[in-house]
Amino acid sequence: MNFDLKISDFEGPLDLLLHLIKESKMDIFDIKIEEIADQYLKYIEHQEALNLEIASEYLVLAAELLEIKSKLLLPNEKLEEEEQEEDPREALINRLLEYESYKEITKELKEKESIRKEIYTKAPSNIKEYIDNDANIKSDLTLDDLIEAFQKFLERKKQTKPLNTKVTEKEITVSSRRRDIAILLKKKRRVSFQELFPVVSKEYVVATFLAILEMAKNNELTITQNETFDDIICEVRQ
Repeated sequence: MNFDLKISDFEGPLDLLLHLIKESKMDIFDIKIEEIADQYLKYIEHQEALNLEIASEYLVLAAELLEIKSKLLLPNEKLEEEEQEEDPREALINRLLEYESYKEITKELKEKESIRKEIYTKAPSNIKEYIDNDANIKSDLTLDDLIEAFQKFLERKKQTKPLNTKVTEKEITVSSRRRDIAILLKKKRRVSFQELFPVVSKEYVVATFLAILEMAKNNELTITQNETFDDIICEVRQ
């Protein structure tokens, strides 16, 4: 067997033993102790020949393998016919199965951690700071009405396309959306509230909504609604 791998490539003696078992294509429930013990010891000897320091835990497992090997080689003369002999390998097999289970769970958790790092999140903020009594929201329309209209807009969009919560390569900021809205209003002068959300991604709609409130606060646009349930209109400030 080729021993190109080093002790540092394994997370512990059980990891090394599991690797040797899989390399030998053995059934973990029926480990050939004599064969696998010899492979393990040869591996340890090879590491020592390379003047590599061997952690004591690797040597402890080597001793355990030799003990199990010796038990399997000893004759069983005093066992009654109906008495079943306890398999000396059982404890080791259980440890290997438990370790393998933990290793699979760790792998899955690392994958989930990697995916989670790609998720865009933002702490809740109080949007009332973007508007005050002098903001250009006309008629009986209130900030709460605008928030409700925004929530209904999101609900409608969810039915056709789920919000994308991953960070995009191009960062969407409130200031960039303010510039885009200002350019649009310069061309059309008045647009419906929903028309300002051409892209359906979480970072885009949040930045756009905050940009609208900030522009209303700074008297850059007016927000009107003629009648209850009518479309909300955003218009360039005269």
